Amino acid sequence: MRVLAINDISCVGKCSLTVALPIISACGVTCDILPTALLSTHTGGFTGYTFRDLSEDIPAILAHWKSLGLKYDYIVSGYLGSIDQIDMVRSVKDDFLKEGGTMIVDPVMGDNGKMYAHFDDKFVQEMKGLCRCADVIVPNLTEACLLADMDYGDVCAAENYREVLDKLKKLCPRPSVTGCDVADGKGTRSAVFYTDGNGKDKVYSTEKIGGPFHGAGDVYASALVGCLARGVREDDAVKLAADFTKNSIAQTKKDGTEARYGLNSESCMYAFLRALDGAAK
Repeated sequence: MRVLAINDISCVGKCSLTVALPIISACGVTCDILPTALLSTHTGGFTGYTFRDLSEDIPAILAHWKSLGLKYDYIVSGYLGSIDQIDMVRSVKDDFLKEGGTMIVDPVMGDNGKMYAHFDDKFVQEMKGLCRCADVIVPNLTEACLLADMDYGDVCAAENYREVLDKLKKLCPRPSVTGCDVADGKGTRSAVFYTDGNGKDKVYSTEKIGGPFHGAGDVYASALVGCLARGVREDDAVKLAADFTKNSIAQTKKDGTEARYGLNSESCMYAFLRALDGAAK
């Protein structure tokens, strides 16, 4: 299996490609990368960071890849800094995804109920178009509400996550929404609401440890891609990815690491890979 991850490189603060490449590779899957931007740190919780847009470099990269005849079983996109980069991802899918391959979109646009400052409603509409080209989308709840044209506060108050899922299915047949808080009588749990390949809506929840922690969505999406590429059943892939993310959050909190530096998933990797190997047999 060969995966292409399209995302930015944030040199400090574990997220985007610095999360995707090691996790997907550790799953036993070849992972190539297409960087969309280079930042000294990510933009959440840091100031004074450097930013270099790599859009001008991408056409030459893709032309070289075409000359090599590269094709991918999975393409997964993450942070895209402009509408032009959204258009680029569509072209990459057309040119480089194998017939029968899987396109996964992480529609990075916001978190904690707020859209990131440099995005606007036009960008959201274009992202909806990209989601229509995908087989699977993995938004957090904020991004899911933006895509579904629903109010984040209202959805959280009513725990109306299944309606969000229903609206997302009009864009993509297999949405997987992370960061949904659900009350179970004993407290609050963090849930993933998703639709499987047979069109059945499902939910998987884990202990809610706290947060928010930067990069948690990237850890989940990367682990999910790695599991699916290894042939793990979708239900098991969601469980493995969610558990790995929860364990990484717990380790980060135990270590006392600042949330802006991302999740300490490294020490949780061995247990995750053992579980993956068992599920992939």
